[in-house]
Amino acid sequence: MEETKYYLEKATLSDLNELGEMERVCFPLDAWPLLERIGALVLPSVVRIKAVIAGKMIGFVGGDIRRRAGIGWITTISVLPEYRRRGIAAALLDTCEKEMGMPRVRLAVRKSNTAAQMLYLKHGYRTVETWRQYYQGGEDAVVMEKEREPGAS
Repeated sequence: MEETKYYLEKATLSDLNELGEMERVCFPLDAWPLLERIGALVLPSVVRIKAVIAGKMIGFVGGDIRRRAGIGWITTISVLPEYRRRGIAAALLDTCEKEMGMPRVRLAVRKSNTAAQMLYLKHGYRTVETWRQYYQGGEDAVVMEKEREPGAS
C-alpha cells in the first residue's frame, strides 16, 4: 500500500458497486442485498459516509436517523481487512454519530465479533439487549447503545 492517508466524505449512489464489494468482503454471511445498499445510499434519513484512500472506498458507515424515537441506528460499519487497526472505524463511527445528532445511538453486532464490541465499548457504548438468532447461521446480535451528551456536536 503506497498511500496511507485516508479521508471521509459523503457516499452517493455512484458508490453502489464498491459498497457491494465491501459488504461481501466484510460480511460474507450478512452482506446487504442490492435494494438495501441502494436505500443506504439514497434515503434522506440516512447518514452515509465513506473512507477513501487513493480514490478507493476502504470503509463505510450508515446511520439511520429516527427523529420521532430520538435515536440513531448505526446500520452498518465496515473497513476492508487490510486497512483495519488504523482508527478508520473509530473516525467513521464518531463522524456518523455527530452527523445524526441524536441523543441516543444504537447498533447491533455479532456476538462473536469481540473486536468490534471492544471498539464500541471504548467509544461509550454499553450492551442493552440481545437479539436471539438474528444473523445468518443463527448467531445472536448484541445490541449496544450510547447516550450522547446534550448539545454534543
